[in-house]
Amino acid sequence: MSSKSSGVGGVGGVDDPAVRAVARHALSLIESGFKVGLGSGRASSAFIAALGARIKDGRLSGIQGVPTSEASEKLALEVGIPLIELREDVELDLTVDGADEVAPNLDLIKGWGGALVRERIVASASKRQIILVGPEKLVKTVGERGRIPVEIIPLALGSASRKLKALGLTPTVRKNNDGSTFITDNKNLTLDCACATPLKDGAAARELEAKILEIAGVVDTGMFLATAELVLIGQADGGVDMMVRHG
Repeated sequence: MSSKSSGVGGVGGVDDPAVRAVARHALSLIESGFKVGLGSGRASSAFIAALGARIKDGRLSGIQGVPTSEASEKLALEVGIPLIELREDVELDLTVDGADEVAPNLDLIKGWGGALVRERIVASASKRQIILVGPEKLVKTVGERGRIPVEIIPLALGSASRKLKALGLTPTVRKNNDGSTFITDNKNLTLDCACATPLKDGAAARELEAKILEIAGVVDTGMFLATAELVLIGQADGGVDMMVRHG
């Protein structure tokens, strides 16, 4: 059974003051004529809705979007954002997305909502990646909040699970709320891989990522290491803090 990717990139619902604050701040980075990657999750949904409103009232023009999930595509069309394909000649000005963990060096864990592969592709086609989160997503090291998503081709389930366990991970096939198997927008499976302990540092994260990607049948991981330029952290009082990656 397929489940539409929704992500968990924000805090609370789209009416939450923190969500509105980071969406509003991200919107201030958009200029007319921009090509924008449209992320997945609650904060990204708030941004998409706000961007559509800004287009509708005429304050932004010539905007084109590339969604990272079927859910983001549906919302973008509903609010009137023109969508384009990610052709060879298309470079996005920026992508606005969420994350499930943000380490101090801006290493990210993404994919709890199931859209990690498309999020990776869109981010890689962008000049900048802007991440919207709440303070509960901030961690000291990657893996602190409990699981690293890995998208795999269904045929590889047995062998990939065995090899992930050999790396010290505990993989679990993701399920929908009704107990059926979660299927990504790409018709693949997601293994949520628990770490025995959070990864020691950025070097350990990069070593683990490389080993996971060597496993046949692995499409991608939710480890987005050194991809984000700016992280906006929404606060309950409507304030926004920022983390910037240097170098």
